[in-house]
Amino acid sequence: MTKQHPNILTLERYLPYRLATLSNRISGIIAQTYKDKFGLSVTEWRIMAVLGEYPGASADEVSAKIQIEKSIVSRSLQKLLSRHLVVREVDGADRRRQNLSLTKTGQDVYRQIVPVSYDYEEQLLTCFNPQERELLDTLFDRLYQHADTIDLEQAD
Repeated sequence: MTKQHPNILTLERYLPYRLATLSNRISGIIAQTYKDKFGLSVTEWRIMAVLGEYPGASADEVSAKIQIEKSIVSRSLQKLLSRHLVVREVDGADRRRQNLSLTKTGQDVYRQIVPVSYDYEEQLLTCFNPQERELLDTLFDRLYQHADTIDLEQAD
């Protein structure tokens, strides 16, 4: 976040790069656990996490929630459907809409993964005291909102 030389981008201090690489490091560690213990990719787990919280969501809604391209979500969703972790049903009120939900097996896997995910999050946050955790959460919320504002301004 420092600009030592205006014509050179110091990648290691550039916030978007730092956030992306930190995300990759954090996701990479937990991804191995999801794969080894549950046979799931991170994207597959994120789809299941959305459906655990929002049963009946559409594929488009899932894609928007996890911020991953629809084509990638579609491929991961096919794997979850073939493993009978997720079921797709036509919406009774709108026949064009397909609702996604966790199957009984999917719910069982979900209930096993949630504590693993929370444990990992807790391990990550041990370097912060309670006030720093709260501040981090506040700063992330603010950055998310600001990024949305920037997106809207650039769309104009």
